[in-house]
Amino acid sequence: MDDALPLADLQNARGGPLYLKLKNMIEHAVVSGRLKHGDALPAERDIADAAAISRVTVRKAIDDLVDQGLLVRRRGSGTFVVKPVPRMQQTLNRLTSFSEDMRRRGMVPGSRWLDRGLFHPTPEETMTLGLAGNARVARLTRLRTANDMPIALERTSLPDDILPDPDGIENSLYQALSQRSIRPMRANQRICAVLLKDEETELLGVPLGSAALSVQRIAYLDTGRVMEVSTALYRSDAYDLVAELTIGS
Repeated sequence: MDDALPLADLQNARGGPLYLKLKNMIEHAVVSGRLKHGDALPAERDIADAAAISRVTVRKAIDDLVDQGLLVRRRGSGTFVVKPVPRMQQTLNRLTSFSEDMRRRGMVPGSRWLDRGLFHPTPEETMTLGLAGNARVARLTRLRTANDMPIALERTSLPDDILPDPDGIENSLYQALSQRSIRPMRANQRICAVLLKDEETELLGVPLGSAALSVQRIAYLDTGRVMEVSTALYRSDAYDLVAELTIGS
């Protein structure tokens, strides 16, 4: 860490007050690549001792960088570097999967599975999916990534006759379904802004209290049957949702 952050040289550095010198040093280390996404900063006490400054000074510098989104605090773990995410736009007039959307941008989609399997449906799932009394529901909960960067938290429910083996899904749900000639033909989406829970911010690698775009989707087969209900929480610092509007006659 001494090579990435030469804290012993902080007192002699230019740049105004000590907290600003420290902030600039950390920021430059991130921009130059000496500190990379996911790297942990030393504890505030260790930084203060190495730079011969107060912990109050260290806390102010780190607070500013957390507010900028360059660092994130994770409860019980420490402070980590967050690599800036390029903003992406998703149009709302085309039904695509996350994997297809990322590949179209030249990015590599990925998933980290948080939970999946067959379960007894909730009353809401029974009603929305139109399930019979003895039917079960396939649930998929995963962290979606693009070029290994966390982008969205996705929770999906499907009838068990449409997805009888959730464990068989590797990456793209829609691709796996299309191999069985099951394809969504239309969908209704509801979009709103939400505040992320603490555990959600940790998974997405964003500061506590961050907002996200919640996209709730109900997808239909060509028969009109509901095939999927899902909720995806997209990082608001990475995603813009765009719709094309026309003037009605």
